[in-house]
Amino acid sequence: MSVLDPTARRVPPLGGFNVTVLTIELRRLLRNRRTIIFTLIMPVLLYLIIGSNASYANDREGSGNVSAYILISMAAYGAVLAATSGGAMVANERALGWSRQLRLTPLSPVAYILTKALVSLLLGLASVLAVNVVGVINGKAEMPTHVWIAAGLIAWLGSIVFSAFGLFMGYLLPSENVMQVLGPVLAGLAALGGLWFPIEPGTVLGHISACTPIYGLAYLARWPLYGGAPHLVWVLNLLFWLVVFVGGAAWRMSKDTARV
Repeated sequence: MSVLDPTARRVPPLGGFNVTVLTIELRRLLRNRRTIIFTLIMPVLLYLIIGSNASYANDREGSGNVSAYILISMAAYGAVLAATSGGAMVANERALGWSRQLRLTPLSPVAYILTKALVSLLLGLASVLAVNVVGVINGKAEMPTHVWIAAGLIAWLGSIVFSAFGLFMGYLLPSENVMQVLGPVLAGLAALGGLWFPIEPGTVLGHISACTPIYGLAYLARWPLYGGAPHLVWVLNLLFWLVVFVGGAAWRMSKDTARV
């Protein structure tokens, strides 16, 4: 077998995942100022518009108030929006031919997805922090300190599901309208998944809601506000959709790069 034969290349550790690739992807994301501003400002504005209602500050909800409930929901939505946007940027990379270049490297699909997920999580963290900082300054949301921290961490870490979702959609949709499509889709999923308002369990809508990708994240993020044990179905919902989206993204990346 020739040493120039690409099949003779040794597969690097971790499928080619390394700090250099991670740094390059992070720089590419930071250059997209429109995405960063959009994912940071929209969740903050939604919280200020909805959660700053004086009556919400006085109405109790769990160990906090309704404003806190809305703050957690908007932080989760911001993380979802940011993570999806970060993953969906692959659509632009495909248009520029970057994904085709990856076929010439030993980087595995799973390693590339992991890199994208980590970069998207950084953007999601910025969105969660922005909502929470504004919430502290605004002063309407009231909840124990440990609830602030736990809810923010769950909203942030759970958004990794939507990093894989954005990557999957980025390989399916054309670059010129990927976020125009995903924006309304995410808003609809947020409403159906119980992120905008609680949905009565046991009803037909409740059963449909439990099958949506945002359902698990929405209820897990708000769980610290109420205490007790989290429902297993919330965790299973997140894990199920994570496997689906990671598998779909890896499949589409393999198909896409195979066309070199």
